[in-house]
Amino acid sequence: MSFTSDVKNELTRVPPTCTHCERAVLAALIRVEGTLYLVGKGRYRLEISTDMPKVARLAIQLLHTQYHLRTELTMRQSVLHKTPNYLITVPSQPNLENAILDLGVIGEHGLENGVVPRLVEKRCCESAYLRGVFMGSGFIANPKGDFHFEMSVSKEELAEDIAKLMRNRDVNARVMQRRSSYLVYLKSGNDISAFLALVGAHQSALTLENARVIKSVRNDVNRQVNAELANQAKAADAAIEQVEAIRKILSHKNAAEIPPALRDFMRLRLEHPSASMKELGELADPPLSKSAVYHRVRRIEQMASEI
Repeated sequence: MSFTSDVKNELTRVPPTCTHCERAVLAALIRVEGTLYLVGKGRYRLEISTDMPKVARLAIQLLHTQYHLRTELTMRQSVLHKTPNYLITVPSQPNLENAILDLGVIGEHGLENGVVPRLVEKRCCESAYLRGVFMGSGFIANPKGDFHFEMSVSKEELAEDIAKLMRNRDVNARVMQRRSSYLVYLKSGNDISAFLALVGAHQSALTLENARVIKSVRNDVNRQVNAELANQAKAADAAIEQVEAIRKILSHKNAAEIPPALRDFMRLRLEHPSASMKELGELADPPLSKSAVYHRVRRIEQMASEI
């Protein structure tokens, strides 16, 4: 099961905070996953489609308990993905029009394009509405990989209103268009974790945080290893250059012409070509300080360049 499915299943179990939270959840689910059909004057048929069985069960439950609507459930098999899809049909019935008016699907002038303010007057209802949007069309990538979060809706105004609800709760949401739909998306692990906590998916937020900690530790270790390897490569290159410079000097000068202290250091470098500067200083007799070692290296480089 994907991380997205885990989050959606957890969200179906979040209890309402007030008496209007369930209406907000159902309104969001219908706005992002529902299709409204006009089947006659003042007569409608509503269809809600989802590939999550627990989300389908929640939608049916809310339709029954909140509005006493009769529903029909059909399970279909996706030819492309070989996964089940659940179609909830709410046939034309006397109280359906009042229900879709109350849910903010239609208004005085026809279909609503954005989030109807009365549905999200309370902070708990804002969270409930966002919970419904994610259950309908949300996606979160596996937190072990790159952080990616998006919710897809069909109307730009709806996408902007959803993003505004998130930004009002300190979740930095952005909107972009992808073909005929609009995405509300997050890229930051902090924002994704904050959203999960906001909508009540605390277990999923904890899972994401654990993955972030592991990823952070792994990245720190990788950076340290890469830095160490880079330092070793740099030291090896420097040692090779020093050996080549010493051989160049000795091919043009008699050893007796070279000062004893510098001659001893050259011998150490030739005997220990892979030793670090610090190790060379410790091998000397008497031991050399770091500045003394670098002074000798500069003398060797100067002599080689003069030749």
